[in-house]
Parts: sequence; structure tokens; C-alpha cells
Amino acid sequence: MTARTNDWPAVRPEVVAEVVAGLSARLQKRLDGAAAKLAERPVSRDGDQWRVEVDEETVLVLRAPGGTVADPVDVRCGCLLAPACVHRAAAVTLCPLAEAADPPEAPEPPAASESGAAPGAPETSEASAPAPATPAPATPAAAGLTAAELAAARHLHRAAATVLAAGVGGAGAVVQAELLRAAHRARLAGLHRPAAAAVAVVARVRAGRSGAPDHRLADLVAGLRELLGLTTALTAAGTATAAGTATVTGTAAVTGTETTTTTGPVAELRGTARQTYREEGGLRLYGLFAEPVLTATHAGAVSWAVDADGRLSTIAEVLPHEDAAAAAPQAVGAGNRTVRLGDTALSHREFSRAGLAVQGATRSAAGRLGAGAAVRAVRASGTAWAAEPAARLWSVPASVQVARALAAQDVPYESRPAGSDLLFLDVTLLGPAPSGPGGVPQLLARCRDGGPVLALRAAHEHPGLPFRANLALLATAPGLKLRVIGRLERVDRPELRLLALGTPPDDSEPLALPADRAGRVNLGLERLQTADLPVPDTAPDTAPAPAPAPDSAPDTAPVPGSAELPAPYGPPVHVLGRRVEQTVTTGRHALAPGGATAAADRGLLRAAGLATAAELLDGLRAAAADQRRDVFGRIVADDHEAFATAWLAAAWYTEELATALCAAAWAGEG
Repeated sequence: MTARTNDWPAVRPEVVAEVVAGLSARLQKRLDGAAAKLAERPVSRDGDQWRVEVDEETVLVLRAPGGTVADPVDVRCGCLLAPACVHRAAAVTLCPLAEAADPPEAPEPPAASESGAAPGAPETSEASAPAPATPAPATPAAAGLTAAELAAARHLHRAAATVLAAGVGGAGAVVQAELLRAAHRARLAGLHRPAAAAVAVVARVRAGRSGAPDHRLADLVAGLRELLGLTTALTAAGTATAAGTATVTGTAAVTGTETTTTTGPVAELRGTARQTYREEGGLRLYGLFAEPVLTATHAGAVSWAVDADGRLSTIAEVLPHEDAAAAAPQAVGAGNRTVRLGDTALSHREFSRAGLAVQGATRSAAGRLGAGAAVRAVRASGTAWAAEPAARLWSVPASVQVARALAAQDVPYESRPAGSDLLFLDVTLLGPAPSGPGGVPQLLARCRDGGPVLALRAAHEHPGLPFRANLALLATAPGLKLRVIGRLERVDRPELRLLALGTPPDDSEPLALPADRAGRVNLGLERLQTADLPVPDTAPDTAPAPAPAPDSAPDTAPVPGSAELPAPYGPPVHVLGRRVEQTVTTGRHALAPGGATAAADRGLLRAAGLATAAELLDGLRAAAADQRRDVFGRIVADDHEAFATAWLAAAWYTEELATALCAAAWAGEG
């Protein structure tokens, strides 16, 4: 049976690189235009085959077993130029990028496997995709890099610098394919972490060029910063090895106006192809909450649990989706799927309020539980958030939790302890605030026991998920006291992305929830009703509200009866941050070396005491303009090394300063 669809199958990154590389230079120049035309053609699917009628005489067929094109021969075109035709290259350019292994499977000891994906950041994307599982060559035991690894790292660095110099607007299909080719070479050389970072950058560049609703410029900036930082550190490590130096280089950092590196193990820079699991024996798990996972290619749910020692663990059920319109319902529906751990029949929603007794448990460094054949699990009683071991999560001061979350950002994602970015707080709602940056709704609350005022935001902005509707309903109940779980948003004011809520232990006005919800709500999987909220007897305490981001203004007038936001305050760090982001959007040519704008930026930063930021911005502008020309005045292509170094220094400075400002805001020093 043939069905019409607007969606393309996923494609492996190395397939894109190989198909685009097979084009002649003349056809490569036409690739972006050909892809735009092909995107307007209807796509039909029949089983594992996707068909596109390019014109009356030409049919393009993509064979994608399991929804993924895994080999260039699976892309066939009926035109006379095939296989070196622009139609095949345009097709793989339009397909979303698949992970190195799809569907996601992660091995564990003993020989067993787990399905699902580790949870990540709520927009992201990138962040919630499963770890690659393609078999890889053994990692060298030596501390330094091999010649093949060094060559792959340099190739990847040059390709990433080219993407940065071109910007989103100039990074067309050919530039993207070169970065994917470099990523494939890095993966074959055993550099799995930078290879995965490169694929994530290409996916975000595509989202930016297509105007995808889940595109966030901040995510793309972070991806390029991580990729260039990794390749810079790896290149320095390879150089140190060649010189016979005993130490190796870790992640990049910034000191003053110079880009430096810190010492660390090369193995951490390489990363791993597969998650490793260690034996845990018997575990007594208590469910905490569950959340949906929604990315450009995957949808599902993940459950969070705490064990008797207070450590957090996750169990995920995340699968690829083939229809973007059905992705959100798939994520919400995954909450009703059975937790894949032993023989338990609990769904993710049920497990978030119940418990499990597990024998033969295995767990990764990031807290992901293995679901191998040797694992045995039976249902057990859960625990209230006010009882141990869950209660100890809320006993930690907010400033300490924030410091933990900020410190975890320096650790590779696959090695971060589970829940390192989660905050467990008791708050009192103050009411709605004017919309934040981009018109995002937000709700103000005060931490209990004299804590700071913070802005609560939806954990995911997709309208098909219940987050935004639940936040809007909570805005109608000022004075309500809640115990909440959320993800820290690293900005220069206290801000939290709300995931789950419940009744605090000392509240005389508890939530009027049905008995089967055990006094708490998974805000991404369940909808609150007006009847669930008690009517407060007293008005909320008045308190100053946090200021909006310095580079934005409220998009709407204050809501009557809401807490009003004061004027923006704080150092003008956005001046440098804007130029860092502008480079990613439009490329190096957008940064003028001088003029009134440069003088104004420099003056504003120096007046605020940010002399280092001013020097970094001047260095970035100078590097952007420093391009060689031939005798005819034409720009000579270079490897953009100096420009990438200047941008990386500015990006790392902005990152470190934002982290410090976030910590200060939560500590009440803003």
C-alpha cells in the first residue's frame, strides 16, 4: 500500500558525505537550489521505500529499512546522470540525520542490551539522542593521539571552522557534507565524542536554515563551541605527543585574551562509541517523576528514580518517529508504555509513583539502568516526596544545588551523573509575569525559607505537550505552595524549567489530586485541572521580581495583579554574546572591523569594567577582517584558523561569565 507523506526517512551522516562528494564541482554549486525544488515535490511511501517524482520522466527511490538510509546504493535515481546526479544528493540533504546506530541500542555487561535513550535538555535536542552504538576500533592505550587520530582531529577542526566562517546562511549542503565527512573520519579513528558533536552541529545548522520550530541559536552556538574546543584540545594533545611531552591537553578555556587549555585525559576527549555499564547487584528504586522526550527525530518518555543511597537513575523508552505531527502525541503516549526492566508490568506513569526491587542491576556512569536478560525486577511500594530517600533531595540548599548543576556542565554529557542539572525546591507562587525573551510565558515564585524569586518556565515549548497549559493554569493560583522539580536555566537571573510538582510536607492546603496520582503531577505527561488547585486563603507575599535578559524587552504588558519586572540590570555581557551569536548566524563577514558600532560596543564594555570582553571583541573583529587577497584584490580562501581561535576565546569567555552570573543570582548577589 502506498501512502502520501511529507516526511523523509532518516539518513546516516556518512551516506550524505559520500553522495555529495560524488558530485562534480558544477553540480555542487546547484545543490542547494535543487534541494529547495525537491522539497516541494510530494513524497510517497510504500513499506521501506520512499518515492519522489522529480519530473514526468524521473523517479527518485530511497530504500530505508527501519526508516533509515544506511548505504548510498539505497538512494536510486532514474535520470541519465545517476548515480552522480544532483537529485540523489538533494534527497539525502533533505533527509534528517540519523544517529550512528538506529534504533538505539546500548550494550552492557554481561552481553545484554537496553532500549531507549538517555534524557537530555528539553529543547534539544541534541541532547536527548541516544549514544552511538556502531562498533569502533579499540581506543589506544597510550595517553597521546595516534597519527590517524591527529589527522582526523585537524580535518574536523578545519571543517568546523569553515561552518563557523560561513554562518548558518552560508553553510549550504556542500559545507555540511564536508563536516559530516570529517565526522565520519573521526569516528573511524576512534574520536567518538567530537564526531557526535559534529553531527549535532550539522543537524542544528539544518534546523536554522529551514526555520524549524525547535531551532535555538543558543544550542547551535554551544554545539560549535564544544566542537571547536574538542578539536583544539585534541590537536594540542597530538602536538604534545609528537614533541614527547608527558602531559596531554583537555578542554579549552579562556584566560585573559589568550586561549589556553587545561590538562586532562585524552580518553575523555575521545569519548566512547557505546555506553558502559557496571554491576550494581540489588537495587531498591523509588519512582520520582516521568517526562516526555521530544526531538527532531525521536520521541518517548523517561522515568526518574532514586535509590536508598539517594542516587538518581533513569529508565527510557525513546524511539524514532516518522511523522513530526505525531511526535508529540507519541511522546505523551510513551508514558503509558511498560517500563522495560525485568518482568515488571508498570508503565512509566505508574512507576513515577511506585517502586521496583531489582536484582542483577546494571547502571551506566550517567545513571541509565540496563535492561539485560539477567536483570530481574518486581513491583514494590513507592515513597512520598516528603519521606526518605526522596526527601533528602529537597533538603539541600538551593545555592548548593545550583553550584552542582553548573559544575556538571563541564563534564561530558555521557559521563554526567543522572539529575545533575535538576533542582528540587519548595516554592510559593507569586503570579504571572510579563512574557520573557521571545514572548515565552513565565510564572514567578519565591523559594521557601527566604530564598530568591525565580521565574518558572515550561520545560518544553511544543504546544502538543501539556507543559505550557499546566503553567498557564498555575499562574491563576498565586499563593499556592508547591514542591517542584525542574531543570536549571543558566541565565543571569534565577530561572527554572518546570518538570513535576507536588504538595510540600508542611502545607495545610494540599493539591486536590486524584488518589492514583499520589499527590504529584508529571507536568509533561498529565494535565492539571482547575479542581486540582486549592483556593489560597491569603494573598502571596510581595517581592521584587527578576529582571528580563539584558538584550530583550517584555513582549507584552504586565498582567493585572501580577508581579512587575524592574528595569534591566547587570553587566552588559550581551554585547559580546550578541557578536558571538551574530557570527554563527551570518558568518565572519558580518563583523565589521571598526566604525561606530565597534566603538560603541568597546565603550559600553569598558565602562562596565569588562576590559577583557572588550579586548576579545576587538580581537574577533580583527580576525574576521584579516583575510588575504591576491593581486587582483580577490579574497584568498584560508582555513579560518585565526578567526576560529578568536571566536572560541570569546565564546568561552561568554560561557564562563554567564555561569558566574547565574551562580551569583541564585546566591542573592545579583
